[in-house]
Amino acid sequence: MLYFFLLAQTRLTIRINDQEMTVWTRQQTVRDVLLEAGIAWHEKDMIRPALDASIPSDGNISIRLATPLVISADGDTRERRTQATTINQVLAENQITLKPQDQVFLDGRLVRADASLPRIAASAGEPALMAAQNSTIHISITRALPITVNDNGTVSTMLTTENTLGTALTRAGLQLYMGDAVTPDLTTPVTAGATIFIRRSRPASITVDGKLIRTRTRVDTLEQLLEQENIKLEGKDYALPALDNPVVDYVNVNVTRVREEFITETEQLPFQTKWLPNSDLELDQRMVAQTGKKGEKHRLFKSVFENGNLISTGLEREWIENPPQDHIINYGTGIVVRDLTLPDGQVVQYWRKVRMLATAYSAATSGKSREDPQYGRTRLGLQAGRGIVAIDPRVVNLSSRVYVPGYGEAMAGDTGGRIKGKRIDLGYPEDAIEGWYRWVDVYLLTPVPPASQLNVVLPDTPVERTR
Repeated sequence: MLYFFLLAQTRLTIRINDQEMTVWTRQQTVRDVLLEAGIAWHEKDMIRPALDASIPSDGNISIRLATPLVISADGDTRERRTQATTINQVLAENQITLKPQDQVFLDGRLVRADASLPRIAASAGEPALMAAQNSTIHISITRALPITVNDNGTVSTMLTTENTLGTALTRAGLQLYMGDAVTPDLTTPVTAGATIFIRRSRPASITVDGKLIRTRTRVDTLEQLLEQENIKLEGKDYALPALDNPVVDYVNVNVTRVREEFITETEQLPFQTKWLPNSDLELDQRMVAQTGKKGEKHRLFKSVFENGNLISTGLEREWIENPPQDHIINYGTGIVVRDLTLPDGQVVQYWRKVRMLATAYSAATSGKSREDPQYGRTRLGLQAGRGIVAIDPRVVNLSSRVYVPGYGEAMAGDTGGRIKGKRIDLGYPEDAIEGWYRWVDVYLLTPVPPASQLNVVLPDTPVERTR
């Protein structure tokens, strides 16, 4: 039975624009076939064969969908369907005439009036009417309005479709410069018959801070030009030409930045150390009477820069801020004779006690060979040995008597190349030298030498190290 049922039906191909679908039907007219297939249509759609025609013998039904449109023009919006293929044809169908400079927009895009309409695509099985609704095309017309332009006394009329006066001038290729005066404001909406007044500015340039500023102005003087560009002259800055000059076309103002840099150099002035005798102090006693302080001498230098380049530099002035203060040390000159009891009970007198580094020597360690005629002879010509010590004459006078604890009494009868300052070299026989290297108190025994031979201030070396 299914075989006979299918045998009684007709196979048809329905083509909607570029899409095809196949149906089986027992209907006799095109209208009934489309209704049975659920395909809706619009009166503007082109259906072949006609709706009332019998189903075609070749089994093909074609539908060319009418393009749905929304047309906006002259404040009116209308919905239409058309078989037209270009915008011009659509406008002609709807009695819409374009004027020069009018603009046509297709789905929001600016197009030419002879532009083609986009083709509508429909999917197989989709009702024709539904496909059309899903592909609505929007056409809008923007009318050009006349406006008058008074450009520095030259009057002209133009047509524009722009929304504001500023965009209308730009679209017309009329260049405006910074400093030009435009009335009314450029953001004013375009209306039919509007008039724009333009007062032109002068071209000018300013060279400043390493850059060239090109500008335009309507001011009268160069000073006003700099004020317009918010350029300020400070200190010793200057401009050429002078600021009281009038503005002329293409004037260039050169601004020179002047910077003065001051640098102060400080020199430390050393103080002097002065030793002053003081009879109230004993020998070798010292007292700082005044602490020395360094002074300060200042020199002020000025450097002049123009646009960052050094032009000149020189000494502006110099002065002593604080003079140095001498460091004053009082040293004792008072001589006090004291008694000293020796280990054997003998009492001797000394007039000075000096802390010295003691070492030992003999004729064999003096640095002379035995063949030397001076071998074993001291500075005073004495035989080197116990009881003769080598000293620095700046500390202990030659021929004077000393007492060294642990060594005994001795005569300062020799000197040595390494015996400098507060050092004493204790003499010993060659076969009985002892090892010495320690600091001891050396007592200078009476008599006191005359003032002309008295070494009041002793050298400060070597220095005893204490922990």
